[in-house]
Amino acid sequence: MLANKEIICPEKLLKLAKTKGPVKVVIVNAGKAVSIESTKQAFDEGLIVPVFIGDKKIIEKLAKEIKWDISKFEIIDEPIENNTAPIAAKMASEGKIKIIVKGHIHTDVLMKAVLKRDLNLIGKKRLSHVWHMTLEKNDKPFIITDGALNVLPKLETKMHILKNSVDFAKRIGIKKPKVSVLSATEEVLESVPSSIDAKELSERAKAEGVDAEVFGPMAFDNSVSEKAAQIKGIKNSVAGKADILLVPSVETGNGLVKMMIYFMGACAAGVVVGGKVPVVITSRADSAPARLASIAAALVSL
Repeated sequence: MLANKEIICPEKLLKLAKTKGPVKVVIVNAGKAVSIESTKQAFDEGLIVPVFIGDKKIIEKLAKEIKWDISKFEIIDEPIENNTAPIAAKMASEGKIKIIVKGHIHTDVLMKAVLKRDLNLIGKKRLSHVWHMTLEKNDKPFIITDGALNVLPKLETKMHILKNSVDFAKRIGIKKPKVSVLSATEEVLESVPSSIDAKELSERAKAEGVDAEVFGPMAFDNSVSEKAAQIKGIKNSVAGKADILLVPSVETGNGLVKMMIYFMGACAAGVVVGGKVPVVITSRADSAPARLASIAAALVSL
């Protein structure tokens, strides 16, 4: 059942990112082969100028193995994994870099450093994570949010997640994003709390003038399949045409994305938005093309 399909970085996303690059980025705990390989790809594409943080000897050894001369780039020698994140966050706070890229480090350790109030990396917006999903190099993108950062968001946090995702969608060329607020049903049921939130979120989006078509609650099938929506008699502007899936919990988003990766060979470009600098958060098991696409998504979000 697992897909053997090669994961492909989407061309449109790369093209958009090239109009913003190159920008200076920091690779946090860069001492793994996949981190060096994807960083080289991003540099070769003209997207970034990297600063490496990690064990200098390991970083130089890995770069040498792929015949990449990194002598002209800054390398901050810090062999202790958990010490690399505060250094990166401080660089971002001081305006020395434009994007933070997660290397071989736990997400919670990295985000804890980014969220320190004294660094002023977060403002009035709540940080949230978006996944830009594609199957082929010229595929229409599909956005899933939030499946990596906000665990069980309350209504107010979901409004931030919604607005961040709409902003990102516009930056990749979707003029009027169609947002499905996901639940297990189209009915508003007390026994399904996510359906109540979805209805309230849809109403708030309209009242606050969010420039998107927002509808919920919606089940997954009726969000992405026009045929399923027609069979069930569901008629609204989002049904079967969703650009964005706003999920009720981190488990839902994470599961959907991982299923698309492992069952369909999808390229998942993931980035945390809403702060002073975008933060590229990839799984330590992610492929180099997915990491390259995530860096591209971060540039587009600037």
